[in-house]
Amino acid sequence: MPRARREPTTAIAAAGEAPIRSLPGVGDRLARTLAERGLECLQDLWLWLPRGYEDRTRITAIRDLRPGEPVQVEGRVLAVERGFRYRPMLRVAIADDSQATLVLRFFHFRAAQAAQFQPGSRVRCFGTARPGQHGLEIVHPSYRVLDDAADDALAGTLDPVYPAIEGIAAASLRKWIALALQRLPEADALELLPPAVLAPLGLPTLRDALLTVHRPPPEADLAALLAGRHPAQRRLVIEELLAHQVSLGRQRIRLQAQGAPPLPAQSSLVDALLASLPFHLTAAQQRVFAQVRDDVARPHPMLRLVQGDVGSGKTVVAALAALLAVQQGHQAALMAPTELLAEQHLANLRGWLEPLGVRVDWLAGKLTGKARAKALAAVADGSAQVVVGTHALMQEGVVFHDLALAIVDEQHRFGVHQRLALRDKGAGAEGGRVPHQLVMTATPIPRTLAMSAYADLDVSAIDELPPGRSPVTTVALSNERRGELVERIRAACADGRQAYWVCTLIDDSDEVVAQAAQTTFEALTAALPDIRIALVHGRLKPKDKQAAMEAFKRGDTDLLVATTVIEVGVDIPNASLMVIENAERLGLAQLHQLRGRVGRGSARSSCVLLYQPLLSQMARQRLDTLRQTNDGFVIAEKDLELRGPGELLGTRQTGLAAFRVADLMRDADLLPQVQAIARQLLAEDPRRADAIVARWVGGAARYASA
Repeated sequence: MPRARREPTTAIAAAGEAPIRSLPGVGDRLARTLAERGLECLQDLWLWLPRGYEDRTRITAIRDLRPGEPVQVEGRVLAVERGFRYRPMLRVAIADDSQATLVLRFFHFRAAQAAQFQPGSRVRCFGTARPGQHGLEIVHPSYRVLDDAADDALAGTLDPVYPAIEGIAAASLRKWIALALQRLPEADALELLPPAVLAPLGLPTLRDALLTVHRPPPEADLAALLAGRHPAQRRLVIEELLAHQVSLGRQRIRLQAQGAPPLPAQSSLVDALLASLPFHLTAAQQRVFAQVRDDVARPHPMLRLVQGDVGSGKTVVAALAALLAVQQGHQAALMAPTELLAEQHLANLRGWLEPLGVRVDWLAGKLTGKARAKALAAVADGSAQVVVGTHALMQEGVVFHDLALAIVDEQHRFGVHQRLALRDKGAGAEGGRVPHQLVMTATPIPRTLAMSAYADLDVSAIDELPPGRSPVTTVALSNERRGELVERIRAACADGRQAYWVCTLIDDSDEVVAQAAQTTFEALTAALPDIRIALVHGRLKPKDKQAAMEAFKRGDTDLLVATTVIEVGVDIPNASLMVIENAERLGLAQLHQLRGRVGRGSARSSCVLLYQPLLSQMARQRLDTLRQTNDGFVIAEKDLELRGPGELLGTRQTGLAAFRVADLMRDADLLPQVQAIARQLLAEDPRRADAIVARWVGGAARYASA
């Protein structure tokens, strides 16, 4: 994504704004290729940081080589062999003064390249040794054939390895970065952190940090560099995390300056709903609703993320919040990522709110013709007090009369622009006010992610399950024990319980070892003739899918074979057994969501993770985690450890999670310090704060308010 243009903080710092085309050898075509990766000016090259290093500052004796270690060796060619048994291959045996030998193997080579290796010639090469047929070998090393008369001094610094850019040779990229670094301003001109902030950190200046990271001296701690914990890297991490914190803080300030309709905490509708519910709110629900109540009573928009495990009761809190808006004559909207989940919310809200005289309307893509026109009219004239729907709520033709509260469920499934579009539906009314925002997720956010990617939101946690919920027992079974599982389902259904069998594919695939939903449905129907079995997947017509789900909810079906379409939004208290086919193919969060479809009643519930042997190490860790805990917050931390923040954040990561040098797991200890610095800069030196954002985030900053 091209960067927004930045205002240089000093005349000298403007050197960083010089276009990359000013470097020798960079023409218009190459400049366009670099711009596609966000590299437009010299400063972008300064911040294109290495992903690793190669140590060419020393020669390792061949006898000291260890498999798996990248090394530089030097020796004389003993023999050269070209073979064509299966494909062209070049093998070059070299030996050094230690009298040990090493084979260099090439599968892609030219005749002229092979001719370079003459017996007796001296070769210096770099690569990773591995066991071969005749001892250690290096496949496709980088190499040079040396002239005995020439001075072939070793490199004076570690060689950086940069993220590859398609169409750009690695050597060319290294050359341009080196040229750009020659134009680095002096430390004072480049530095954006105030001396009072930088001094207590005990870290180098930005200039010294950049030069060290790009050109580590031979004495540099290579292990620390590779681990991302070198002081020079920590200096860069501090500023990058600070840029994102400031960006989110700036967007929060900007949004809250727009104002929102204050919603008084006292509400007869809220009292009426609480009195009519067949259950009491848990202490966690009461605490979170109190936080929401305090937020919306203020004349600036609430920005709150409510996270809670599967079945913790987030929807009731959303309903209560909606009533605060309705009480004052405003509208509330609840947006869900799938029609199935939206329909579940619609059923719940209508059941709770319509007896109180509150009109709840429906707006989704499948609504067409006169029904859609009627719904749009009700939304526009305000008679639709609470509107539930999918992304259709954000479409251009949807006009709200007075939207005061926008609720987004499973927010990580929506793109940034989609969430902004729903918020903007409330803009313009009464002086450009925006609605309060309540976003919900059943995928708990690890603390380090909440402190970074969601720093623009106040975070609440419903960390208590309603009474009467039974913990789910989770076991992992090899597919070889499938027959036992079928008998277990027969017994459960005969005992009056219901079960899910979830498949990850609709059709059989030759590429993936997985039972398709259709095949599984047919096999189970044949194996269990006395059991009522239904099939649900995303390719069914909506009315057929809804009919199958309603039949299962009524108890007319014993076993529901489904794809992951039932991951969210399905509440069947009588279902007590969940089978997840090919569980090794799914992530921790998705497995936990699926498991949450059972254990919603008082009966003892089980989840069976059916897997195909042999398991990868990561798959085994995922399944072990599911077996050991039902705590979604523990699972979220493990998921972050296994997958990293990018995947967990989903579409929110656009412009935010793609850190250049920071790592939220590794650098979590820096976040409290960074947050304090961000607050200080926003309060005392907003221009400097904006310059830090422009340096590290650039054009991506506009996404931060979602």
